[in-house]
Amino acid sequence: MADRSLRGIRLGAQSLQSEEGVVFMERQQTAYTCDSCGHVTTLMFAADAEPPATWECRTCGAEARLQVDGKPVEVEDSGDKGGRTHWDMLLERRTRAELEELLEERLAFIRARRGAGEDPTRERIGA
Repeated sequence: MADRSLRGIRLGAQSLQSEEGVVFMERQQTAYTCDSCGHVTTLMFAADAEPPATWECRTCGAEARLQVDGKPVEVEDSGDKGGRTHWDMLLERRTRAELEELLEERLAFIRARRGAGEDPTRERIGA
């Protein structure tokens, strides 16, 4: 019975809402030009939004700069570091010499285990 009432409607393919009474936000078109390949990327932002100074180029993935009146905007480098990486946090806890020593110990352990074959009585890493 329910199948009859939905006959002729493509579910999910079309919205059943209309655009009557919908007021769209004012928009501004912004252009970004890639320094490496010269590709121009055009994006729409809300009129009251401040567009970012840089955008990732869709063609090559390099940094594209915002164009205002046909001229690229100067990107100011604030000198602030980005988020801390795993490597940064590791270097806060240990020195480079300690890390190299740990690496050599683990490599020696792995090489000894490979040379002797798989022995189930040996200590397992991370288990």
